[in-house]
Amino acid sequence: MQETAQTTLELIHAAAKKEFLEKGFRAASLRNIVKLAGVTTGAFYGYYDSKEELFETLIGEQYRSFMELYRGAQEEFAALPPQEQPRFMGEISGSCMHELLRYAYENLTEMKLLLTCSEGTRFAGMIDEMVEIETKATHDYQKVLEKLGSPSRSIDPRLEHILITGMFNAFFELIIHEMPLGEAETYLDELREFYTAGWMKIMGQ
Repeated sequence: MQETAQTTLELIHAAAKKEFLEKGFRAASLRNIVKLAGVTTGAFYGYYDSKEELFETLIGEQYRSFMELYRGAQEEFAALPPQEQPRFMGEISGSCMHELLRYAYENLTEMKLLLTCSEGTRFAGMIDEMVEIETKATHDYQKVLEKLGSPSRSIDPRLEHILITGMFNAFFELIIHEMPLGEAETYLDELREFYTAGWMKIMGQ
């Protein structure tokens, strides 16, 4: 009985991924998912109450793990003594972005669902959530620089938001377009050099 239930779930999940990837969450049809899976609507509702719950099951774990990796790197940096933060900023940031990239490639289908198909769900705001975290971290680092006697220039909040959002969008393009991992890691290093130089210029560092 357990083997049959697992097989049914696998069929539903495979069909759901196909439907969501082709149409996105909003346009995806529960009727099509059930039909593709070759199960009855009653069988579907034996596992899930809604399309939303199904989508959550498909990508919820990846969303949480991805965000935990990102927050963990921010917390690791913030925990450093102030005088050490300028020295380790690039190292921790680079390590974090490569770790995120590798995690995304290990969970590529789920990450593509999250990044390109989640409009209409609570996951659609992930980039905005990351921008908010990054903005706060930037402000906290500016306070550290000021305490160290090397204050940075103030940045227009609108420009700051545009730059940080653009940085994340550029990073996620690597994943969305499924570049070979080796190439993606090289591009990531180049993107980081580009954005680091720009930030240092704007902040007067």
